[in-house]
Amino acid sequence: MSEASQTPELSIVVTIVDGGEGLRDFLRAVAAFDDPPPHEVIVPYDASRPEVPAMAAEFPDVRFLDIGRIDPIYPITTEAGLHELYDRRRSRGLAAARGRIVAILEDRGHPRADWARQVVALHAETGCKVVGGAIEFREPASLLNFAFWVTDFGRYGLPFESGPVQWVSDVNISYARDALEEMRPIWIERYHEPLVNQHLLDRNETLWLSDRMVVLHGRAPCTLGRLVPERFYWGRLFGHIRTMIMTDRERWKMILLSPLIPPLLWLRHGRTQFRKGHGLRYLKALPYVMILTTAWVIGEVWGYVTRRP
Repeated sequence: MSEASQTPELSIVVTIVDGGEGLRDFLRAVAAFDDPPPHEVIVPYDASRPEVPAMAAEFPDVRFLDIGRIDPIYPITTEAGLHELYDRRRSRGLAAARGRIVAILEDRGHPRADWARQVVALHAETGCKVVGGAIEFREPASLLNFAFWVTDFGRYGLPFESGPVQWVSDVNISYARDALEEMRPIWIERYHEPLVNQHLLDRNETLWLSDRMVVLHGRAPCTLGRLVPERFYWGRLFGHIRTMIMTDRERWKMILLSPLIPPLLWLRHGRTQFRKGHGLRYLKALPYVMILTTAWVIGEVWGYVTRRP
């Protein structure tokens, strides 16, 4: 093994969300990188993904990391249980990473061919400990899938002005290794993006968002029956996590103002999508956007009230 392979410039931790053919397509996209720096690809998988080990022969350069059986707080048939699996897969992958820069992607987000090269270049150019990137929707996308993208990742869609931000997404994010090591107690059990990034902001670090570091995000055709409970639970988890870093006064302010949040989000999403050239598509998807944002906000408020995931 060469020195470069022992100490790669970049580690890519892949979060399995869809698995199966979705994971295969993702790994093919990674294998097609254009002139990448020395890097490693780590795919943490648990006993709930029995199809993954068979991919090792097809992708011999990928490090498939068996993390055994995980027993989440809630059953894995629920959105709560699934999200805990994602969090724990990420944390185990981060712990195993060896690169000077450590990035997180998920199998639904296919990186552009120059993505790996851009990650390393951006860390060198900005000197930032955290660099996140653009999240474009991958065609073909139904109106419902487009509405999901708008409510989850619309702010990261191109075009936007690169620079310091308050939020970057764990679907397309990279950290300097020394920053991750300093924060190890925060993410070692479950990686929660808001806690990790807020810790860095509190230390006056800059979160940098770049339009050069692009992934194309897509998911299989879905139904409202699947997405509404997902949005509710993910909002609830987000609210619970935020209670760890906010005062009681801030928490009650969010609870009391919650009826105003959905319409404000509809306007904000609409303004953003019109600016990005997706105005007509947004109007067509607006009924779905209204349902999904409302489900999220109800969940988020429940997380504020209960302080439980």
